Amino acid sequence: MSERPIYLDYNATTPIDPEVADAMRPCLEGYFGNPSSVHSFGIRAREALERARTQVADLLNCAPDEIIFTSGGTESNNLAIGGIALANRAKGHHIITSSIEHPAVTEVCRYLESKGFRITVLPVDEEGRVDPGQLERALTPETILVTVMHANNEVGTIQPIAEIAAIAAKRGIPVHTDAAQSVGKIPVDVERLGVALLSVAGHKLYAPKGVGALYLRRGVAIEKLMHGAAHERNLRPGTENILEIVGLGKACEIAKRDMVHNQAHMKTMRDRLVRHLREGLTAMRINGHPEHCLPNTLSVGIPGIDASLLPGELQDVALSAGSACHAGERSISPVLKAMKVPPDTARGTLRISTGRMTTEEEIDKAADLILRKISEKRTSP
Repeated sequence: MSERPIYLDYNATTPIDPEVADAMRPCLEGYFGNPSSVHSFGIRAREALERARTQVADLLNCAPDEIIFTSGGTESNNLAIGGIALANRAKGHHIITSSIEHPAVTEVCRYLESKGFRITVLPVDEEGRVDPGQLERALTPETILVTVMHANNEVGTIQPIAEIAAIAAKRGIPVHTDAAQSVGKIPVDVERLGVALLSVAGHKLYAPKGVGALYLRRGVAIEKLMHGAAHERNLRPGTENILEIVGLGKACEIAKRDMVHNQAHMKTMRDRLVRHLREGLTAMRINGHPEHCLPNTLSVGIPGIDASLLPGELQDVALSAGSACHAGERSISPVLKAMKVPPDTARGTLRISTGRMTTEEEIDKAADLILRKISEKRTSP
């Protein structure tokens, strides 16, 4: 094994940016006050908290008071979907989602379905996109929420959220989008998207694990899911995790500052890898939309191999077979099923995701190692 394995699984999680770590360090050493306290220690913590709130808001183009800090993308999704559902039971029991959502959305919908809500799951086309026309036809007087992810974690396809939100707005229906994979990789502007709620996961944009945020548009009412003191607009009780919130704020500041450069770099690295793989493989399929896609994500289907075995055997390269959230499972990814990817190709699909730190040398070496391992698999008895 090489001294430094090559990391190409940035959609699963990202390392903490050194600038983020530097911003967090004072919180370990001195910012220990409770931000709800009125003495100097609490005031100092409160100032750090609100500075981070402004940094997140600046990235998303919203007001700071529209940001609610959470423990991550999963909690943000639960608060958004469950909160809307509970607050609007008197209006209706119908929720619309898509067939390629992350479990942090599908499991919430499944739970609500068990409690009497009706869930409509929209199909996607072979490139992983929802048809806004189908969404419009699915709306009913009972619809209280549309929740469709912004960008898919497995194939990178970006959904037409602005168009979806415009259709829903005509009926006064709020739209939530899980933007865990898009925030920090591409511009995410809540005004341009037109969404009422949007989920952020810190560890997908070089902040720590265990912190996230929910954008909640002013005037949109949700019911809180946890009960305690009146933190975070009385919607998310619990003393704020200043250390990690400061990290998230700094990560958002960096993402906005370096967006153009980072987008271009990640795409260049991904495209370099695609060229290498095309040169070494006689048959491969790139899953996802060719244009409406994240700049760093490559879902490549290779017929005739069992991709679930490769991540464990490629000790010098970190990547995923399908979704990292389901690592180790040999069943075909629900996302690839929804996209009607042929079973043999779906079973041979690798998910590779580049990041800010990825280098040309790493891409070249990773391509060589991947191609060599695939050749071994195909020639072995």
